[in-house]
Amino acid sequence: MVKSAIDLFYRLLDIILVVLIGGMALMVFVNVVMRYSMNSGIPVTEELSRFFFVWLTFIGAVVAHRHNLHMGMETFVSMLGKGGRKLMMGLSDLMIIGCSAVLFVGTWKQLPINNSMTAPVSGIPMSWVYGTGLFTATCIILITLERVIRLLTGKVSDAEVAAFAGERHSAEELAERAL
Repeated sequence: MVKSAIDLFYRLLDIILVVLIGGMALMVFVNVVMRYSMNSGIPVTEELSRFFFVWLTFIGAVVAHRHNLHMGMETFVSMLGKGGRKLMMGLSDLMIIGCSAVLFVGTWKQLPINNSMTAPVSGIPMSWVYGTGLFTATCIILITLERVIRLLTGKVSDAEVAAFAGERHSAEELAERAL
């Protein structure tokens, strides 16, 4: 039940990402066509496409983190044994939690300032743009805490440890991992 709710949440994030990139591409395309054909554009679309890009980046970071797609120091970790890899995985996860906590606190402190400022064209409070840091930090902390708990309880799989170390996988394994 919980796993299906989590999978549904990430499916929703995937849909949001598609809508954001599609909306961004459409707004930029329409503005380019209008500039060349009518020598004008729609100012609000320029602003919204920038905001969509910010949201796309931050939400995409959550999805990438869930699938362990962020960069790592695989060359060093791959030289270690299973115990060393698990230790590095744990240390890495603790650093990720720390950095995400800094992002969360910084965004939280900036929120009142950003809430009092509005975007010049659309009038959207800037907290809606920069507040995505709260969402991203919270999701990354929760994903990482879950992995740390599994690591400490011995429930992390050998395949996850191997993936953390950058061991190559077959196309079938990569496709299965993406689902």
